[in-house]
Amino acid sequence: MGIKVAKFGGSSVADGIQLRKIEQIIKSDPDRRYIVVSAPGKRFDKDNKITDLLFMCKAQADHNIPYEQLFQVITDRYSAIAFTLGVQVDLESHYEEIRQKMSAGCSEDYIASRGEYLSAILVAAFLGFDFVDTKDLIVFDHKGRLLAEETNKRLSEELAKHEYAVIPGFYGSYADIGEIKVLSRGGSDVTGSLVARAVKAEIYENWTDVSGLLMADPRIIKDPMPIEYISYIELRELSYMGASVLHEEAVFPVRLANIPINIRNTNAPEDPGTIITTENTYNNNKVLSGIAGKKPFTVISIYKNMMNKEIGFVRRALAVLEDQEINFDHIPTGIDSLSVVIESKELEDKLDDVLASLEQSLRPDEITVTEDIAMIAVVGLGLARTIGVAARITAALADEGINIRMLNQGTNEINVIIGVEAPDFERAIRAIYNAFV
Repeated sequence: MGIKVAKFGGSSVADGIQLRKIEQIIKSDPDRRYIVVSAPGKRFDKDNKITDLLFMCKAQADHNIPYEQLFQVITDRYSAIAFTLGVQVDLESHYEEIRQKMSAGCSEDYIASRGEYLSAILVAAFLGFDFVDTKDLIVFDHKGRLLAEETNKRLSEELAKHEYAVIPGFYGSYADIGEIKVLSRGGSDVTGSLVARAVKAEIYENWTDVSGLLMADPRIIKDPMPIEYISYIELRELSYMGASVLHEEAVFPVRLANIPINIRNTNAPEDPGTIITTENTYNNNKVLSGIAGKKPFTVISIYKNMMNKEIGFVRRALAVLEDQEINFDHIPTGIDSLSVVIESKELEDKLDDVLASLEQSLRPDEITVTEDIAMIAVVGLGLARTIGVAARITAALADEGINIRMLNQGTNEINVIIGVEAPDFERAIRAIYNAFV
């Protein structure tokens, strides 16, 4: 077997009990050579994540509010983990350095990154692995954009010096000034992916608190089927609708290197989880990979006679959204009509201004606004080669008395997007799921 990179999320490193599980997982396979860790997460429902506590400390320090008591809660958490595991590691010097920098007015990114930093130092000492800091290895330009190739070069060169290493997730630094820069929440997934690419891993294991991906939201579908294998492109379609346990940006470095991702459960390591690959060739008979959806959306429908003959009509419509810094999700069109589907939160207080600008720019015959729409994505590589998919969807919804407000199939034919009234959202997902599974 080749090299395995294993990333463990916040729930997996929350306390000593969880870290004992990690130890067994890592030691059971010597190919798990590079371990990426998050900051400790919640141990129970009312608990706090370490990263949240660090943000609170920074906020108090910035407003000249004493933060030492709160910071003590953080240090006690790490010290308790070290004591429980019997790890001899000097954490006090790191605590003091953080205190000094916080008092000196350090950046919020620096404080946020210390959760992963301390976690990696502790886990490295526990496992007997080398600690490798990502500060000068994962680098960004002055606008905060990841320098992917430079990052890959730096990680490759440094990790080649370490047979086994623990690496903190979530942060790197600005290449020009060396100041800490964090990724968005869930960024440890991205770090793991970058490490996997750099060491040419055979597989990237992402260990969390669920046994892979499910075909539908378990809050809507009781005991939905697990997804054993899924392609990157299918995952992208589902994650866009919110159905993912993986940070979206984590897909791209490993996809570029054709490295599979395996979503695994730290609390049930015997479960195979979900394998994410470049192409799903494992089950050619499977029609559906998953269903996901979200709400609410607003649909702005524009009607103008002979619209298709008016050059630049769509461009001018989208320019209005660009001027208002509004993202759109879908653009169903007809000969004389154009609809723009937008997440309602994108519009907020901008709707009246958008409508006024559309009137001025397009001179339409009519504009209508439909609010409180739910969008559902039915995703699967098998959709393209299966006759009657749309008929099964529409029949299932008709049987439930659900009116379809929009239906659109992507040009790659691996997804069908359905718009329904928001109150029908959960019923629609159940109806579609039951029609295919």
